[in-house]
Amino acid sequence: MASMNFVDYVKIFCRSGKGGAGSTHLRREKFVPKGGPDGGDGGRGGHVYLKGNDQLWTLIHLKYQRHIFAGHGAAGSGSRSTGADGKDVTIEVPLGTVAVDAETKEVVCEITEHGQEIVLKKGGRGGLGNWHFKSSTMQTPRFAQPGEDSVEGWVILELKILADIGLVGLPNAGKSTLLSTITAAKPKIADYPFTTLVPNLGIVPYRNGRSFVIADIPGIIEGAHEGKGLGIRFLRHIERNSMLLFMIPIDSPNIIEEYNTLINELSQFNVELLDKQRMLAITKCDMADDEIKAAVEKELPDVKSVFISSVSGEGITELKDMLWDELNG
Repeated sequence: MASMNFVDYVKIFCRSGKGGAGSTHLRREKFVPKGGPDGGDGGRGGHVYLKGNDQLWTLIHLKYQRHIFAGHGAAGSGSRSTGADGKDVTIEVPLGTVAVDAETKEVVCEITEHGQEIVLKKGGRGGLGNWHFKSSTMQTPRFAQPGEDSVEGWVILELKILADIGLVGLPNAGKSTLLSTITAAKPKIADYPFTTLVPNLGIVPYRNGRSFVIADIPGIIEGAHEGKGLGIRFLRHIERNSMLLFMIPIDSPNIIEEYNTLINELSQFNVELLDKQRMLAITKCDMADDEIKAAVEKELPDVKSVFISSVSGEGITELKDMLWDELNG
């Protein structure tokens, strides 16, 4: 997926429809000169819906459609005829989308399932026709209710990728290479930092037709929570992952220090991320012999770890087994 096509943040203006006015019609026919009030109710204003679609992966379809308006309800008419309801508008979004009120910053809703539908802006109710107000003391009411006004406002849509496992590591830790090795995804791979500029998703095939989803999150650097590097733009994608796989290359000057840097950046962004299951993969092990691996193993943090090489295939099967067992344990 090209970076220009990946959009995970949009701000849109939504307005529901106004309710139609009730009718003040009085029944007048050839042989019924004073038939009394028979004005119908106004139609409901159109709603603005948010709907989950598992075929969408980005919010790019909303990038150039910033104003979304629902239809207004029609006014009531004679013979107690109710006006037509306003046309509803449905905004389809990828799973993992969060809607936030742009003014209050409150979370309006979260879309996590295919087909899930939530009213984002509710249409105004139609007004009651004059026949509702007829009584023994007022047999010919010449008034009716107006329809309710529409509801409008700016809404921020943020996409937080849904995946079973999120790959976390500094730039050039081998995340994209691993993703391309164990899935059919084809992320950009190069030997310079920040090769990955957008999150990439891949489905990992496992035994007996089973599978799980893994996400390659763009590299984190020290100070990312303050906006350094790619900043916090992609840290929010980690919030939805069930488990985090930390990746550190075996030629790192200090594996413990690098691991603590990653932990610190996650905790500074959202301390709840530390409650997620964590595993550690030591990458690029095709460059090291058994003696170096033994020395590194003594310095590893107290989490489940595995030595892997996406180039030679070393430890890849063991890694998939460990990930599956942790996800289903």
